[in-house]
Amino acid sequence: MAKTTAPPSRAPRRRPERRPIDVRQWLGGIRLSGFMVIMLGLVVLAAFVLVPTIGMYVDQRQQIAALEAAVEVSREEVADLEAQRERWTDPAYITTQARERLYYVRPGEVVYLVDNDLPPERVPQEQAAVSDEVEQTRTDWMAQLVRSVTTAGLAQTVRAPAGGVPDEGPTPTPSDTP
Repeated sequence: MAKTTAPPSRAPRRRPERRPIDVRQWLGGIRLSGFMVIMLGLVVLAAFVLVPTIGMYVDQRQQIAALEAAVEVSREEVADLEAQRERWTDPAYITTQARERLYYVRPGEVVYLVDNDLPPERVPQEQAAVSDEVEQTRTDWMAQLVRSVTTAGLAQTVRAPAGGVPDEGPTPTPSDTP
């Protein structure tokens, strides 16, 4: 049998002694050549030139993204309006809207309007009775009256044209409206 031996124990590592760093000595060790100075200057100049340009590029990309989102919303609104316009070209839809919104009926029809058709749990609750006691206001009504009259007297008035009614453009004809 082979005899095994224990590995040699390590000697504890000693930490190097910390001594203060002399900045002058460290800076003195840096050697700059003329080429390095020129290249460093070019890098700094490139940074000054490119940073505003990159900032403008990022701002413009954000504006473009916002405008594209606005265009998409507008397209959806246009599609909704076109669908609504198509519905209004259907005579059955027009008849239904006139009957529901304006309560139009055909000759000979009888319409019954039902009031209080809500279920009991959805009926609005009675409001509390108004107080019989007179309460004093917290504001000076005379000052408010004078302020109101003064404001009305100093308001600018808009004069109507000689015809009496301002011209708002041509009156739409029934064929122009959807």
